[in-house]
Amino acid sequence: MVYSIIEPTAPKVPILISSPHSGTEFPEEVKKQLDPSAIANPDDTDWFIDTLYNFAPSMGITMITANYNRWVIDLNRDPNSKPLYDDGRVITGLVPETDFNGNAIYANKTPDEAEIQRRVKNYYQPYHSKVGELLEALKNEFGYAILFDAHSIRKMVPGIRKVPFPDLILGDNDETSASPNIIKAALNPLVNSEYEATHNYPFKGGHITRFFGKPENNIHALQLEMAKTNYMNESETAFSEENAEELLPVLKQVFANLIATKP
Repeated sequence: MVYSIIEPTAPKVPILISSPHSGTEFPEEVKKQLDPSAIANPDDTDWFIDTLYNFAPSMGITMITANYNRWVIDLNRDPNSKPLYDDGRVITGLVPETDFNGNAIYANKTPDEAEIQRRVKNYYQPYHSKVGELLEALKNEFGYAILFDAHSIRKMVPGIRKVPFPDLILGDNDETSASPNIIKAALNPLVNSEYEATHNYPFKGGHITRFFGKPENNIHALQLEMAKTNYMNESETAFSEENAEELLPVLKQVFANLIATKP
């Protein structure tokens, strides 16, 4: 299955959390094409993001999580491979051929266009179709819907940025993918926390945020990128209950604010 759905365990609210990069599985036909050492350590994965947010269903929030790894196909990229940024940073493609630092992940031949389109059909489109379906259902029930795209990244990725990333980065495509009061509701707990928080820099939301965020159509989208050190151990190789427990009150306040705020 391309994705997993986690239903709310409390009365439903108009929020959908998407975790498109936490998947760790590889279809067999893709696994055969990749370098075995890359499969053994798919370092660009948003490790344990689905675990970090497992409190959300108890707040009435629906979740969708990708099962396949982003190296199969990147669900947060434009399907036509239009770059997200034009400032010279390394941007991996729709079907990445390297990791964030430019290391090759394929054993020999990289995917041709036919293979890329096969993956779009089999893995990309089902996830995006389901996100759209869930958002429309929430909008029909509540009059509006909020998509919260959840991501993480290593504190240091020299291929993208020569200095450490901020702890928390809220993206809303330069304040176009959500209404001002929705943005404010999410941003306030971040900037008033003990964590270093920024807004739309150095990330302003990927394709999912930009594509689905249509405030004029009563669908609002936000992306929260965070440093993995917030909830993983110092080496960013294992989940840290201690670090996560410190972060959770901030995340829970974000969603409490969003639940209490109407566009």
